[in-house]
Amino acid sequence: MAERRVRVGSKVGLHARPAAVFAQAAARLPVRVTIAKPGGDAVDARSMLSVLTLDARHGDEVVLTAPDGDGADAALDELAALVASDLDR
Repeated sequence: MAERRVRVGSKVGLHARPAAVFAQAAARLPVRVTIAKPGGDAVDARSMLSVLTLDARHGDEVVLTAPDGDGADAALDELAALVASDLDR
């Protein structure tokens, strides 16, 4: 499994608009990605409702994972950059 650890950059965390932007980006990727808080249960990154249930707040660390294979690293890099950025704007 490929993995990235990243801190949430949005001031409101992964809520409302940031969660929607993140889930839509994950849905466009060719690999299935999950997101979790460290030590927590992983959820499907393509599901906005699942992402909201994480209650990931500004500065929280989240773990993105994808099965090894074609496109996994690029997909994780793309989503990690989104999580780290301020999607509130």
